[in-house]
Amino acid sequence: MVRSRRVSRRASARGGWRDRHGRGIRAAVTGPHLPPLRTRADVFESTVVATAEYLKDLWPDELHEVSFEIAGLPSEVGPRGGVDRWLANRKERRVVLFRLPIERLARLHRVDELHRRMLIESCVFRAVAELLGKDPWELAPDRYDHLH
Repeated sequence: MVRSRRVSRRASARGGWRDRHGRGIRAAVTGPHLPPLRTRADVFESTVVATAEYLKDLWPDELHEVSFEIAGLPSEVGPRGGVDRWLANRKERRVVLFRLPIERLARLHRVDELHRRMLIESCVFRAVAELLGKDPWELAPDRYDHLH
């Protein structure tokens, strides 16, 4: 079946609703009947939010004014000469997690969604522990009682 390739001069002169091949603007990748895809950044953000809320519930007095932020990369090299995974600023009461170093520099023994989520959660725990001056295992001691 041969399709007509005619495009009116007015429509192509506007250029707003057709691309250079005359096919029109493309639809979403997932289509109208599928939910939008979740990106790595979306998964990272939802994991950080859930973990931060969990820790705020456990430590309401210590974390009530702490803000949790996500950034792509740190703006400068860390004090130890490496790339920091997070910044815990006690004075400003904020924790900044750097998504790209956490995701890209991790050496997971199994690369799947569960282990990626556990990595992100452990970084949030370690950042909050640094902020509070505690050991990460002290933040949720009841969570690990079944291990003994």
